[in-house]
Amino acid sequence: MAEHDGVDVQIDNLSSIGRKLLRFNFNDKYRRLVVDGDGDEDARAMLETLKPADLLGVPVTDHNHAAGVLAGMWLWHDWLDEAHRICQAIETPTGSFWHAIMHRREGDFSNSKSWYNRVGEHPVYASIAAHAGTLLNPLPMDKSLVRLTHNGWNPHVLVDLVQEAVRSGDESRKSLLANLQQIEWRMLFDHCVREATARN
Repeated sequence: MAEHDGVDVQIDNLSSIGRKLLRFNFNDKYRRLVVDGDGDEDARAMLETLKPADLLGVPVTDHNHAAGVLAGMWLWHDWLDEAHRICQAIETPTGSFWHAIMHRREGDFSNSKSWYNRVGEHPVYASIAAHAGTLLNPLPMDKSLVRLTHNGWNPHVLVDLVQEAVRSGDESRKSLLANLQQIEWRMLFDHCVREATARN
């Protein structure tokens, strides 16, 4: 397992290059709420020739989820266009989930919400809510944050909070939201790794 900000990531089914990319400049990754400009050039050099199966160390049993692993890795390293090309071809709730994240991180907030609407009730929402609650519960009461996990995970609230923080420039709020978006990414990435390599 890899761990960051109290969130474990299952890496057992990743290949050596998958593990390397996940750990590459680990502490600096996925901190920007809205990505302006390019991502990590060194990571791009490693990613640009890879196919989804190259990130996994065991045989792929679900190609849509394997594609989600690759889309997620591009997003992890802040390459939005590359992630977009992959996730728009994944016509599943998980593909819509990655698509929604990508648009939020490019600052297209209304489009992000539209893609979250296509996700429906994703199986990782419960895990995101639980991990987010662990992060948020010790903080002073804040109604805007309570809405994130009231009755389960609400990704539309995250979109609104990111939009507000980016516009206001509130650095402490942006830091908290970066931790939350990492939780979201990690739960979805872990789900894709598990499902891509699941045995029937």
